[in-house]
Amino acid sequence: MSTVFTKIIQGELPGRFVWQDETCVGFLSINPLAHGHTLVVPRREVDRWTDADGELVAHLTRVAHRIGQAQVQAFDSARAGLAVAGYEIDHLHVHVWPSNSMDDFDFSNAMTAPDPEMMDEAAATLRAALRVLGETDRVPDAS
Repeated sequence: MSTVFTKIIQGELPGRFVWQDETCVGFLSINPLAHGHTLVVPRREVDRWTDADGELVAHLTRVAHRIGQAQVQAFDSARAGLAVAGYEIDHLHVHVWPSNSMDDFDFSNAMTAPDPEMMDEAAATLRAALRVLGETDRVPDAS
């Protein structure tokens, strides 16, 4: 059975994509810690990050790094947070979000009903920042 992430990747469920390549995608979290909170998800279903091969983990980390750079610029944040938890959905995903303090790492503070317009704006802002960083080929149009 496909995971919810696979269904998002395949277009069966909606997602606000900010990155797409042959190996992975990046789309906004529906329960963000901050505006622009992105999940970097491999196209191939892998449950735990420790089950993934080193090449995949390295690729996801490189993509998360680039998205984090764009978040810092786009949202004027002090840092970009990074976490791999994997308890919510049995499909490897890397959380990347704009952060200004350690308080921003508390997942119990995630937004449960973020404003859709603000989410669309955050996705557009992040896509624009990624394009400025030279990632135009990997940044999809609004979706």
